[in-house]
Amino acid sequence: MNKKCPACNVVNFPDAEQCVRCKTSLVGSENNNAVRRSSVSRIISRVVICVFVCFAAIFGFYLSLMASAESLSSQQRIEVRKAIDVLHERGFSSEIFLLYHFAAFRSEDNWLNASVAKENAYAATNFPFAIVTLYPDFFTYPRDETERAAILLHESRHLRGEDEHDAYAFVWKHHKQLGWTKGKYGDSVVWRNIRKQTKDNAPELFVCDVNEFGDCTE
Repeated sequence: MNKKCPACNVVNFPDAEQCVRCKTSLVGSENNNAVRRSSVSRIISRVVICVFVCFAAIFGFYLSLMASAESLSSQQRIEVRKAIDVLHERGFSSEIFLLYHFAAFRSEDNWLNASVAKENAYAATNFPFAIVTLYPDFFTYPRDETERAAILLHESRHLRGEDEHDAYAFVWKHHKQLGWTKGKYGDSVVWRNIRKQTKDNAPELFVCDVNEFGDCTE
């Protein structure tokens, strides 16, 4: 095998003891190359092991979240499907894609949610694990599948990684497209609660004094 000079990369004859160009000693160059190749291999092996360990830890964390909470009952799944169908009919294609194909629905808090103090809520989402918890209020207080669709639309924005401000603002800006309007639902518990929560989280949408509640979307 020809000897490649480690200094100037010139290829020399196999029996050469020094480089014909720069006179660098070629004695032991094969051993040096072998050592370098061995070092690179060890580094690659360690990187692969670290990636595997990190993936296993994350997957184990995800499984623990899933296993520590009950899944939806058959009737609850039907109600969720009806609400997602409303989103489909109203043109929220990217949101229903996340809810259909990525969201894992649960009917009670997993151990992580249970460890965090929170206000009464209809639902909660663990990002980036796409675990959506639907609390009993989600099935009790909404008047129909349209109001449940409004709640799921909010959670779908969390599936994208958006914070509370962006999720509340998106739903309120699109509530007419959803068919969730003040004329039909203005006296419902869900409408009043979400309107208040939206004002708390996205106050810039409620600065139009000429409208009721200062709602700029009316």
